[in-house]
Amino acid sequence: MPHGHDEHQHSYIANNTKGDYLKRLRRIEGQARGLQRMVEEEKYCIDILTQISAMTKALEAVALGLLDEHLAHCVVDAVAAGGEDAQIKLKEASDAIARLVRS
Repeated sequence: MPHGHDEHQHSYIANNTKGDYLKRLRRIEGQARGLQRMVEEEKYCIDILTQISAMTKALEAVALGLLDEHLAHCVVDAVAAGGEDAQIKLKEASDAIARLVRS
């Protein structure tokens, strides 16, 4: 089984926050459709950029929430158990943080 695809229940589901994440992502999806309309209607560039900034912040908030839950549950559990899985989970988390910082 490839790492990162464990069969255990994911923390955001266990914490009953799945619905919150889905609601936020649906809102972001609506923002993306709004951006498409703005471009189609040739709205003022600065207004489009403002909306892109808002959408980016919304995506970052989802990412940080998921990362926080991953660290608090998956990584903590793996480190407590020790072994190779702990190193894998720490590397995954480090790589995810690096991708967020670069974006």
